Amino acid sequence: MAKRGVQEVNAGSMADIAFLLLIFFLVTTTMDTDSGIVRKLPPMPEEQQEEDVQIKERNVFVVLVNRDNRLLVEGELMSLRDLKDATKEFIMNPTNDPNLPALEPVEVDYFGTVNVTTKHVISLQNDRGTSFETYIAVQNELAKAVNELRDELSMRQFGKKYTDLDPIDDEDKKDAVEKIVPMKISEAEPKNIGG
Repeated sequence: MAKRGVQEVNAGSMADIAFLLLIFFLVTTTMDTDSGIVRKLPPMPEEQQEEDVQIKERNVFVVLVNRDNRLLVEGELMSLRDLKDATKEFIMNPTNDPNLPALEPVEVDYFGTVNVTTKHVISLQNDRGTSFETYIAVQNELAKAVNELRDELSMRQFGKKYTDLDPIDDEDKKDAVEKIVPMKISEAEPKNIGG
């Protein structure tokens, strides 16, 4: 009997098959995208002033989030569900409370002379141990407060929500609403606030 040699498997097309599988998995796999927080940075001032700007304590709305994801707003514990309403009251100061930002008369297109809190700032400080979910939830509540105030103001003046105003045709109306209710959130670098 003659010995038969072992047949070899042709591996020439294996590289092609592996390449096709790689392309298949790259095309069919979904990529998770991180959702961010949309913030429009204020424009650079035309002239840099070297004066030290002093902000009165009554004009700063301090929101602290500790490592246990608990809120301390203006020195008092607050639940997340109450943050939006407290922020709205701070921004508008409807009762002219001396502990809230001072109201100043400002001339605004479409609105005439309006009393607004021009110097208010929302200061947000997170602990390094704060969960990302809580961080986003607090950001959302602060933004929701500003957006609701803008929508209410726009509905009273123009008959439609601020978010429904056309960015091109109604740009001057949007600017007028933003002048009365600006988005002023100052976020400090996270640090260890405590538990």
